[in-house]
Amino acid sequence: MSDAKTRIDETVKSNDVVLYMKGTKDMPQCGFSSRVAGVLNYMGVDYADVNVLADEDIRQGIKDYSDWPTIPQLYVKGEFVGGCDIITEMTLSGELDTLFDENGVGYDKDAADKIREANA
Repeated sequence: MSDAKTRIDETVKSNDVVLYMKGTKDMPQCGFSSRVAGVLNYMGVDYADVNVLADEDIRQGIKDYSDWPTIPQLYVKGEFVGGCDIITEMTLSGELDTLFDENGVGYDKDAADKIREANA
């Protein structure tokens, strides 16, 4: 498992934004992963996607790494942000915009505003 932890650590630290998910950003394979990838894709965020279904060690390893039991998991600048419910709440409240702004992560502010308008 230490090999998985090392690979996860390297991925999280070498990419500004990483989404551990079921499937890929172009083809999510669960509703929760699809929701988070959809938000990031719509907002134009440049992020690395890691398909946990392709590697059982990573699938379990990411849960141990974050001490968080579910997937998807979003990381920004090496820090665990949360799963689907947290990312949804942060998107709707504007907290995700703030997090991206504070960390120099590019995104489409108009798209973020449209998500909030559509869910108001």
